[in-house]
Amino acid sequence: MNKTTLLALTFMLSACDKPIPFESAEVLAENHERVEELNQLCKRDRDRVGTAQCNEVTKAQRIRFMGKGTSYTPYPVELFGSETDAGFPNKENQN
Repeated sequence: MNKTTLLALTFMLSACDKPIPFESAEVLAENHERVEELNQLCKRDRDRVGTAQCNEVTKAQRIRFMGKGTSYTPYPVELFGSETDAGFPNKENQN
């Protein structure tokens, strides 16, 4: 029984592969040709390329399109104008 368990455990461990190294999104964002090549491979055969690599390709495309995360901070907008523009007196002038 112990030999069988040991043999089964050996076969299960040998079936485990090391994870395939993949290129990061930052590296891919600098190489447009490689992004396009991997994007086509992901469209054709996602299982062969790997889900993790295809996700990094998607992130690289987003980085190339949107930038590296510079946040958008809009200027404050007064929708209805200030009180003085509408003809209301200032609080300082009220007596």
